[in-house]
Amino acid sequence: MKTSGIIRHIDELGRIVIPKEMRRTLEIAAEDPVEITMEGDSIRLRKYQTSCVFCGSSEELSEFKGKTLCRACREELANADAE
Repeated sequence: MKTSGIIRHIDELGRIVIPKEMRRTLEIAAEDPVEITMEGDSIRLRKYQTSCVFCGSSEELSEFKGKTLCRACREELANADAE
């Protein structure tokens, strides 16, 4: 992993500011969800992307009963139901 040389301090509430250029590069805007995971002794941040519960696609998504489905899986389910 390449380091950027940028150091940020954590405030009293545990917050840290992600540099503007990094947010711009990763297309992270204010109010976007960010996924936080631990990998060994490191913390990883990445922009959270919603995906289809069946195939993992992030294209042409919609919600159904609290679950996210892509168009292809919705069509496949509709065809299976018709059979």
